[in-house]
Amino acid sequence: MQDIPSDSVGTAAQRREIIATFSALVLVLLLASLDQTIVATALPIIVGEIGGLSHLSWIVTAYLLSSTVVVPLYGKLGDLYGRRVVLQAAIVVFLAGSLLCGLAQNLPELIAFRFLQGLGGGGLIVTAIAVVGDIVAPRERGRYQGFFGGVFGLSTVLGPLIGGFIVEHWSWRWIFLINLPLGLLALAVINRTIRSPARKVAAEIDYPGAALLALALTSIVLVTSLGATLIREAPVSLFAISLAGVLALAGFLYVETRATDPLLPLSLFRIRAFTIGTSVGLIVGMALFGSITLLPVYFQVVKGLDPTSAGLHMTPMMLGVFVSSITSGQIISRIGRYKIFPVVGTAVMTGALLLLSTIDAETPSSRAALYLLLLGLGLGMVMQILVMAVQNAVPYERLGVATSGTTLFRSIGGSVGAALFGGIFAYFLEGDLRVAVPGVEGLLDPAAIAALPEPLKSRYLAEFVHALHPVFHTASALAFVGFLLALAIREAPLRTTIQPEALTEAFPMPRDATSLEELKRIVTRMTARENRWRVYQRAAGRIGLKLEPDELWMLARLGERHSRATQDDLEACSRIGASQCRGLLDRLVATGMASRTPAGLYELTAEGRAGYERLLRRRETDLEEMLADWDRNEHPDVRAMMKELAKSFASAPPAKV
Repeated sequence: MQDIPSDSVGTAAQRREIIATFSALVLVLLLASLDQTIVATALPIIVGEIGGLSHLSWIVTAYLLSSTVVVPLYGKLGDLYGRRVVLQAAIVVFLAGSLLCGLAQNLPELIAFRFLQGLGGGGLIVTAIAVVGDIVAPRERGRYQGFFGGVFGLSTVLGPLIGGFIVEHWSWRWIFLINLPLGLLALAVINRTIRSPARKVAAEIDYPGAALLALALTSIVLVTSLGATLIREAPVSLFAISLAGVLALAGFLYVETRATDPLLPLSLFRIRAFTIGTSVGLIVGMALFGSITLLPVYFQVVKGLDPTSAGLHMTPMMLGVFVSSITSGQIISRIGRYKIFPVVGTAVMTGALLLLSTIDAETPSSRAALYLLLLGLGLGMVMQILVMAVQNAVPYERLGVATSGTTLFRSIGGSVGAALFGGIFAYFLEGDLRVAVPGVEGLLDPAAIAALPEPLKSRYLAEFVHALHPVFHTASALAFVGFLLALAIREAPLRTTIQPEALTEAFPMPRDATSLEELKRIVTRMTARENRWRVYQRAAGRIGLKLEPDELWMLARLGERHSRATQDDLEACSRIGASQCRGLLDRLVATGMASRTPAGLYELTAEGRAGYERLLRRRETDLEEMLADWDRNEHPDVRAMMKELAKSFASAPPAKV
């Protein structure tokens, strides 16, 4: 944790508070993101204990659905009521849902409590990211927001593995109950350290839009997961649910045309890149979470693996996402072309899903894991590139809502995909078992399957695998549609603000930000690496100062302290020791840019103050050039942001490399 920035703190005690707060935020983010995937390997055990094959996917879907819908609301609530209050409320809701999930006695209860848990979980992610902007100096935010992205991605990878370990060694209930002590610890630290008053902003929250979207999505998920069963057993209910969904969707579209600050401005769909990006993102979300839901069940039921090993066999897919996402981002930064990656990625996804549709009871687990690696490599070439393509196409004033809209559709795809594929699987398994294995109904837990006599057991496993095939046939057909859509992408020259730092998030986090906040996030990610010897060296040359880079850095730090400060003041706001700080100050005095009073106060000379002003103007000019394609002159808020960033310097001097 030595890298915690300290520009905004003045004492060691305050610095410790920042470290504690950041640690609590990481814990909060970890809990919320883990719960998206941690239950995957526990599904056979849960269903075996409390029943409900037809609703199996809802254990994953309920959390994804509720957390997806509330994400766009939490940012505005934080502005109105303060980050601390909103984050604490989200933690309390999340922990209440976790406790109730751990105590659930049947599947309907578990699904309802997972929905409640998701209402809190969605707020944890976006509010934790927003708090970083409140406690960390602008120049340093990019690095820590990037660190959050790494935590989010890592938890997605580790979720099935950790869930399998918990189920194998304890009870599935501990998947949820373990959140309680960790969440309470985070709650206590946040209560003590975060001071985030409400902002005086005129914000209108689109509650009707959020409610109608939630109703429409719930109806879609119900129809996709239970449609086959309802059409056979309760066609009237199916009609009623479908009608409710259609009316809710129509109402949502109407409300969005009237809302002052709509959840999803419909005018965005006039932008070709946004329409294609959200459509492909929807398909990617369906493939990702549909696979996460069903394949751990296959590894445990058919291959006889324990839950931990089943989770381990899921990691190749997530690692594939990491590798291809980061690699493609680096390649794009060098060649400046990006269309080829979603095209190739969706093609690889299609092939991988077709290969998964061929697995049977005799397929080696290692081969299935290889297919998953291939699927992950395809997904990684698409996920973050879509966000980048949308950011590259929309005007500045649409940047925030377009970015959050892209991740919103990917999350919607996850909710619908888990439900759709779970419903297809349940329908075919139940139908096939009735014919092939009389007397055995639905999904059994691995222990019950192992106890079946031969040849009943072999027939059961054969029908289980057979029921997976239509799932992956459907998924591969959807991926092929995504491939056709990717071919329709029009590649535009990359803006200078789209750099590798904006392309290395393997798992883009859901976030709700204004366009200014989103632009600031991009710029701070880009300038996070500015603390380098040659950058300061070039800056000194441009403004005509004969200073070494570390001397220029000290000039800037002294200028930040209103041109005068003691050595202790400078040490308190820097990550350097007393001897290095004194040495730099003495060197600056020797250049004539600063002087030292008998009382030990260091202050800039007239020449030093003039040099500092030239440095600020140079940095602001560099930022203006960086944002030239965002029409900065038409947006006073962007110019104010550039002035703020120009005055913010890294908290450690550049090192000569």
